[in-house]
Amino acid sequence: MFPEYRDLISRLKTEDAHFARLFERHNELDHQVRNMETGVTPGERLSIEILKKEKLQLKDRIYVILKKADATA
Repeated sequence: MFPEYRDLISRLKTEDAHFARLFERHNELDHQVRNMETGVTPGERLSIEILKKEKLQLKDRIYVILKKADATA
């Protein structure tokens, strides 16, 4: 996710607890969705869609933080 911000992401994960929580939650959701889609974990289509929407919202929030941090750097 956002390879152009790899260094900034690494820095923010250690310096910004809020960013770190958002990033970790996004990764958790990514694993959950992947496991449900591959059948490792049971999951209904609706549940998967709800998780995907939450994941997308987190990604948007992460991007806003990255853009703001990049502009001030």
